[in-house]
Amino acid sequence: MRSSLILFVLLLFFVKSESQSKKVIISTNLGDIKIMLYDDTPKHRDSFIKLANEGHYDGTLFYRVIKNFVIQGGSSDSRNAAPGRLIGYGSSKLVIDSEFRENRFHKKGAICAPRQPEDINHFKMSDISQFYIVQGKKYTNEELDLIEKSVNNPIKIKLKKKYYLPFKEELQKLKEEDPKAFNNKLRSIKEKIAFEYALSNKLEFNEKQREVYTTVGGLPELDDDYTVFGEVISGFDVISKIASLQTDKNNRPLTDVNLVVRVL
Repeated sequence: MRSSLILFVLLLFFVKSESQSKKVIISTNLGDIKIMLYDDTPKHRDSFIKLANEGHYDGTLFYRVIKNFVIQGGSSDSRNAAPGRLIGYGSSKLVIDSEFRENRFHKKGAICAPRQPEDINHFKMSDISQFYIVQGKKYTNEELDLIEKSVNNPIKIKLKKKYYLPFKEELQKLKEEDPKAFNNKLRSIKEKIAFEYALSNKLEFNEKQREVYTTVGGLPELDDDYTVFGEVISGFDVISKIASLQTDKNNRPLTDVNLVVRVL
């Protein structure tokens, strides 16, 4: 009886917390998309709400559309943009810190913040002047394994070069002259590599992520690279309509998809 009561209270708390989460409607000429913003990404939540209330996103376009990938919009330079014009540059003045959370990932319907490339944006700060919504696709566990390896193997190779190369000649000499010292040195190097690898920005999908990516779908290759700050709770059909539009060479729909963001 006591455990049932505790479970009931926790359920009530969860429902109440979700009901209190900020929600927005993205209205387009193809229908409405309802979004719930996460409370554990407060910088993105608050910045998005502020810009929405100021009308920053209103009249802009979903200007970058790639089927089974994302629909991206909100950039000011897309407002009243002539057909064929290259748009989507965002704003360097509306950049905020990233907010990566293990439980927030690129599942289908995730709303996320784009950013500048990592070579000029080392800390992966977000450009909240625009946003994208994930359509994605379903993956097999084998495909998820390959994505992990594509990210993690270069990290391992870099660490091996860092710790092995400076001692290459010494190790070769010890191997021939003092096997015991060789093994000790080798063990020390492996421990350093393992320690630094554990602290690195490696990609490892947890059980929940694998379940979602193999059943619902998404874009696992973008995890830990772009901040996820909300999710679609209705209007998935609208996302599909937008993602299916014919586009030009820059992935801009040939038919404009205007949007207005309203905070509920």
